[in-house]
Amino acid sequence: MRLKEIGEFGLIKRFQEQIKTDRSVFKGSGDDCAVLKLDNADYELFTCDMIIEGVDFRKTDNLKDVGRKALAVSISDIAACGGIPRHALVSLGLPKNMLVRQVDLLAKGLFDLAREYKINIVGGDISRSDKLIIDVSMLGEVEKDKLCLRRGARYGDIIMITGSLGGSIKGKHLKFNPRLDEARFLVNNFKIHSMIDISDGLIQDLGHILKQSSCGAVLYESLIPLSKEAKGVEEALCSGEEFELLFTAPRDQASKIIKSSKYHFRVIGEVMPESFGLRLIDHKSRYSKLASLYSAEARTGRSFNAGYSAEARTGRSFKAGYRHF
Repeated sequence: MRLKEIGEFGLIKRFQEQIKTDRSVFKGSGDDCAVLKLDNADYELFTCDMIIEGVDFRKTDNLKDVGRKALAVSISDIAACGGIPRHALVSLGLPKNMLVRQVDLLAKGLFDLAREYKINIVGGDISRSDKLIIDVSMLGEVEKDKLCLRRGARYGDIIMITGSLGGSIKGKHLKFNPRLDEARFLVNNFKIHSMIDISDGLIQDLGHILKQSSCGAVLYESLIPLSKEAKGVEEALCSGEEFELLFTAPRDQASKIIKSSKYHFRVIGEVMPESFGLRLIDHKSRYSKLASLYSAEARTGRSFNAGYSAEARTGRSFKAGYRHF
């Protein structure tokens, strides 16, 4: 059996079946961050992300942007849990013919973003590699009463996002701003039931929330915000590496969030009973069922948008990289 036969999430499931944790772990594999017990008031958040040349960025991409992205994706994970990033380790796989000035440019993008978000780079590792590889491990903190996980969505919750979707391949996947300020605003002022960042696509990542919350959902096509680069709603539903926040909140809280003027949050749907599945209502009020992770993976072990996320990042139609588990 080959990896392509079990798919990304089938492989992750095989790992998860072997992972055992002790009482120091509040939440392990299966979310944007691992959640570790820290003290009476806070949890520690722990995440890692690897980006690889030819999968997550092109060889011709600006290396300052590549270095920035390497750190930004982990900041986005911390944000999705409602936390604050604190410390990071950075490991590099470097081709032997890479120029020192190229490495300097890569490091500048990474270090500039670290300073912007007040993150301490505390070490890392360097090794020779055929392609450029950057791996970031990050620690953060979150107050216990403000922790957000994928599980927790409830029937009747309103589904909301930050920003617009689609066309990330045209530059957003390299230059996005992690929604850390928006996440902290949400958890500091409202009751958020579940949250995730959109890295694999709206349908896929909403599927994570629905699966872990044992819920269904309805999305409204007319409410899906399209970016200027999006080719249409289908792309907006599946486009990977958007790095917007996707979250659910009780109806009364959603109303207050919408009225808040500090940031622009958009309603895109509503959480339904699990038996409803995941459906889209189009402009003519017609329902269509969407194959999502929480149903498709259960049947096949494969990612719903296998190939699409990688294609959105690099223009290639294969999924060569794997998400952290």
